[in-house]
Amino acid sequence: MEKSRPRFSPIGGGCINHGGRLTTGNGDHYFLKWNYDARFPQMFAAEARGLDLLYASQAIRIPRIIRAVRCEPYQFILMEFIESRQRAGNYWDLLGQRLALLHKNTRDSFGLDHDNYIGSLPQSNTSCVSWIEFFITNRLQTQLKAGVDAERIDPSMVKSFERLYARLPEILTVEPPSLLHGDLWSGNLIVDDKGEPCLIDPAVYYGHREVDLAMTKLFGGFDERFYASYQNAFGTFPGLQERLDIYNLYPLLVHVNLFGQGYLNQVETILRAYA
Repeated sequence: MEKSRPRFSPIGGGCINHGGRLTTGNGDHYFLKWNYDARFPQMFAAEARGLDLLYASQAIRIPRIIRAVRCEPYQFILMEFIESRQRAGNYWDLLGQRLALLHKNTRDSFGLDHDNYIGSLPQSNTSCVSWIEFFITNRLQTQLKAGVDAERIDPSMVKSFERLYARLPEILTVEPPSLLHGDLWSGNLIVDDKGEPCLIDPAVYYGHREVDLAMTKLFGGFDERFYASYQNAFGTFPGLQERLDIYNLYPLLVHVNLFGQGYLNQVETILRAYA
């Protein structure tokens, strides 16, 4: 039987990369993304490593990576295409259970053996045995400095952050490092061919599991069944809400640096409450 020609169908929704569905002459389907290599160096190599790490946990559906390659002036990533269906009735319960299972993957220190990206911004993952030190130096200070240097953030805000840093030991809980998706908002959560949850576009590292929970709350929150299921599977501690607010300072600073000063009001509100 004669093979048909490969076909490519663009898929919208992404604001950073170009991407779409690649259908081979054999009828196999893949998802292909590309961008300029010089614009975001090693972005897809890091994404592939992160997805492979999540996939290896066998906790939740993750697209299988076929290959990430550079071909000047471009970089490409080819992965399994996830055919989306309607959500199963227990979709949110499954997500809570499986995220808890992912978070039970641990190691001795916070961070990762390589840096990666959150959105289109570089993310430092230098390992540290102290979660609070890691969160301050690799997350808040990095984005705060970028915002000040770009004149998106007034330098006076640095003092407010320094007051917050001094309070973190009395506010944040101490737990072993958990394997995190790292950018867990609704846009990075899809439905697979069985109607079950699947995670894409991670910013992987080992951190405090409440970071992932905080990100789910940032833009409206997930279904309450998700939170009940997660708590039943892994549990949470009193005072969770104020810690989630603090952890969301990081993605809010990321949004300031990506999209402008419109997100500064939320940053200032959190700082007034806790600093």
